[in-house]
Amino acid sequence: MNIIGNRKIFLSISGVLVLASFLAIGVFGLKPGIDFSGGTMWQIKTAASDMKQVTSDELKNFFQTDLKTEDIVIFPAENGGFMVRLPHISEDEHQQYFSALKNKFGDMEELSFQNIGPAIGEELKTGAFWAIAMVLLGISLYIAFAFRKVSYPIKSWKYGVITLVTLLHDIIIPAGLLAVLGKYSGIEVDTNFMVALLVIMGFSVHDTIVVFDRIRENLMFQKGKFDLAEIINNSVNQTFVRSVNTSLTLVLTLLTMFFFGPITLKYFILTILVGVVMGTYSSIFVASPLLLVFRSKENR
Repeated sequence: MNIIGNRKIFLSISGVLVLASFLAIGVFGLKPGIDFSGGTMWQIKTAASDMKQVTSDELKNFFQTDLKTEDIVIFPAENGGFMVRLPHISEDEHQQYFSALKNKFGDMEELSFQNIGPAIGEELKTGAFWAIAMVLLGISLYIAFAFRKVSYPIKSWKYGVITLVTLLHDIIIPAGLLAVLGKYSGIEVDTNFMVALLVIMGFSVHDTIVVFDRIRENLMFQKGKFDLAEIINNSVNQTFVRSVNTSLTLVLTLLTMFFFGPITLKYFILTILVGVVMGTYSSIFVASPLLLVFRSKENR
């Protein structure tokens, strides 16, 4: 495959996706979940056989009309239950709400109740963003150090910068998707989303290093004049099958979990799935061509 020869096409595709993701995040924003904004996540289930037809709309109307609760989100959960997302409530209010639910809809079962204050949510959000920033910085510095022996014809620090660019590419696109889903489907981002981004970065940098390492080996074996574009293209083709096969096994596993796994992890898995696909694409069609782009700019 003449990947380097068609680099403008591949880089343009990535550029469009990244720009669209930035626009989605800028326009819609990421809808914070209970972990970051604080609030209550309550899982309940109607236990009486005659109450199996209770719907999300009926529950939402009851909370808004009878309990005077605003800013509430209710969606179906596993086993016929419901996940109720509402603002922070005290333990007394919790018991009052539960009693009112049983009086209205009959016997009900409480499966889980999670309450997080706004201060804790803000602390979790700050810690999560710092964790991602430190991982990005650490990875780029490590790669710059690891490739210090191949500073010609491309300086070693540029490997680190390009890796950082591809990592941002791989996490911005899933984030843009979550912004769109948050706008139109009410999907929220929480600590699971941050964990998913860290998983994506780990997978993506592993794939990128495999390609870069093959480029480094081929550069070290060359003597005299050589064509850098040809070396990069050959290196990518030598690792292409390995990268695709490794990613495909993970993608198949994630697809199985997405369709048949627990509903509470559905969007966590979707985030990783999109990130893995983008990470495989970037390691082959973005990272390697950027080496040549950076080299061309340096020559000019």
